[in-house]
Amino acid sequence: MHYDYLILGSGIAGLYAALLAARHGRTAVVTKGPIEESNTKYAQGGIAAAVGPGDSVATHREDTLRAGAGLCDPEAVDVLAREAPDRIRRLTELGVPFDSDEGRVALGREGAHSRPRILHAGGDRTGDAIETVMVRRVGEAGVDVFDRHAVTRLRIEAGRVAGVEALDPDGRSVLLNAPRTILATGGSGQLYTLTTNPAVATGDGVALAWRAGAVVRDMEFVQFHPTALRLPGAATFLLTEALRGEGALLRTPPGGDRGGRRFMPDYHPLAELAPRDVVARAIATEMRRTGRDHVLLDISHADADFVAARFPGVHQHCLRYELDITREPAPVAPAAHYQMGGVYTDHWGRTTLPGLYACGEVANTGVHGANRLASNSLLETVVFAQRAVEASQRGDAAAPAPAGTIPLGLAGETAPPDRAALQSLLWSNAGIVRDAGGLAAAAAAIDAWGPPPPGLEGATLGNMALVGRLIVEAARRRTDSRGAHYRSDAPAQPADTGDAHLSFVRAGAP
Repeated sequence: MHYDYLILGSGIAGLYAALLAARHGRTAVVTKGPIEESNTKYAQGGIAAAVGPGDSVATHREDTLRAGAGLCDPEAVDVLAREAPDRIRRLTELGVPFDSDEGRVALGREGAHSRPRILHAGGDRTGDAIETVMVRRVGEAGVDVFDRHAVTRLRIEAGRVAGVEALDPDGRSVLLNAPRTILATGGSGQLYTLTTNPAVATGDGVALAWRAGAVVRDMEFVQFHPTALRLPGAATFLLTEALRGEGALLRTPPGGDRGGRRFMPDYHPLAELAPRDVVARAIATEMRRTGRDHVLLDISHADADFVAARFPGVHQHCLRYELDITREPAPVAPAAHYQMGGVYTDHWGRTTLPGLYACGEVANTGVHGANRLASNSLLETVVFAQRAVEASQRGDAAAPAPAGTIPLGLAGETAPPDRAALQSLLWSNAGIVRDAGGLAAAAAAIDAWGPPPPGLEGATLGNMALVGRLIVEAARRRTDSRGAHYRSDAPAQPADTGDAHLSFVRAGAP
């Protein structure tokens, strides 16, 4: 089957790119789950943009740079902040029902933002609202959808990406050809024991691009969301940062010398609204001190009707477990949330392989640096998805590899015996806190695993092991602490950051 565009992934990045690509030719979306299943669907907080009174593009830019701990690409951040208001307007025109307050768009505040600038829809159901609109619009645009199709290989012809091989729901091989392929496959939270990501977030896009010879960058930076619900028998569930933006406080559990104590003012001047890496490490520290597997997130002091209306998804989810957040605090712990590293792109979504573009969480555009600013993720998808489609119409030039890219030869294709083995290994050795010994042990364990078994799950396990190995290797080589990458054997972040990115390419790649 021949197309002008193949879009891999069906979150906001993929579907927004598909809508734009469909104006220029025959377009198909390929996604390994149902079309509506993606990280976007579970995004609660919202999308950031400087559209409110007293806010500015310059302030949004500065907040993003500050959160990124010295590793943001300033030009990419300029693009993100400058183009944000236009993308919000376009989403509104598509029908995304952003919440309003007395006739004006309602804006929330989240960690490390100096102004309220988070647009939300349905209270804390922003991602679901956006995904619903995008799925409908893609259907109306006549885009072909291959859902439940798992891409197994990017096809290279004459030195460029020319399409994909995939497995259909019955396990049969399918060939899809196109001169332009846009990776929008999302992140890799499923590499860790606790994650806010759905089961489809297994790092497939990074693995596909790596094997094809694309450069990946900043793989050591994995963001752990500070506040995921931690209840016996309950699946990991995100409790949005917007709760803290509306005044929720973090406290230690009752009992002992530190019981019931609000602790975030001890760690950062912004307290509960500090950058995510700071809050996640503070929670981990308090959990070690108290010997508990959680701390408490408390918004019970706020008006109950307001909390129920502003956070209907969180409120109703917790009620299923007989927990009423309007009356009592919720037990929370950090969980893997966002992949800041990924397939390297320039400011137009071009990878280092001709014919291959990337946008969204799978891409490393440089806007997030070492620690993503809250609610810049949905924004990044629409900013760079549009740029990728625009660039693809101007020609097929690839992005040059970053200076200092390291050819990396790994031990070979391996796979864990099951997901739990890899998740446990990375959670313990390459999680919120890392050190040289743990990272070395993780590398040796992954290298010692056998080859992936045949079939879709075997291919997925192979992708997960490869991406986990890239994370470990980058974390081993970054011997300082920066943002979400924290080394207990080198905890101080150096003042001089410079151009200190780690870029890898498969050894022997053309």
